[in-house]
Amino acid sequence: MIDYHAISLIAGAVFLYMNLLFLLALALKKNDIVDIAWGMGFIFIAILSLLLIPGWHFRRLLVSGFVIIWGLRLAIYIFLRNKGKTEDFRYAQWKKDWGRHWIIRSYLQVFILQGFFMLTIAYPLFLLAQNQGNSITYLDIAGVLLWLTGFCFEAVGDAQMRRFKQDTANKGKIMDRGLWKYTRHPNYFGESAMWWGIFVITLNVPSGWAAIFSPLIITFLLLRVSGVPLLEKKYAANPDYREYIRKTSAFLPMLPKK
Repeated sequence: MIDYHAISLIAGAVFLYMNLLFLLALALKKNDIVDIAWGMGFIFIAILSLLLIPGWHFRRLLVSGFVIIWGLRLAIYIFLRNKGKTEDFRYAQWKKDWGRHWIIRSYLQVFILQGFFMLTIAYPLFLLAQNQGNSITYLDIAGVLLWLTGFCFEAVGDAQMRRFKQDTANKGKIMDRGLWKYTRHPNYFGESAMWWGIFVITLNVPSGWAAIFSPLIITFLLLRVSGVPLLEKKYAANPDYREYIRKTSAFLPMLPKK
């Protein structure tokens, strides 16, 4: 049975977390700290879920561990990537577009909305609190393999891009090597695949199918909202990037076109 009282406490904690983060962003004048807080927020939810909802069993601990590993790696990577740099171009542009309303819109659309998405995407963690025994199923195996595939795509893709940008000889060039040869966004594909893997594992518990909106939301956000569209808009005028678009899949890894 789902513990809605515990979930309401976790929701309140996330609301407080995002409000404190918003105040910190105002002080630092950098809304992009929310990108670091994204992964850390899921770690926060996973730990609170384990503490507030009784019943630790292998499937629940497995998925909680997956979420914590993913969130920690992502937060560290983004922190190192943004360290010492000006605010990410996406957030800076939104401030310009929102004009004199940028503070309230930042609060609602950047911080509170992301807190809501954290809770909805993390819904499998609450469903998995239901103890369904310790026997390993084919769904567990399939979900773990899918999660590991996604983690490799995100971690390796990020590492390859980091090395590429650190080489001054690549300045002004388009990254089309390694995993980036097969998909323009291996990191986004990887993040989506990890949550689809978690969903497959969640199918083991009653009403596990209800968690379908978790991977659907993260995939939609990456494909249509804050991932692919905003990043590709930045390079829209670059002829090399247009050629890269022509021959390389946007999301799902595929062999490049001739």
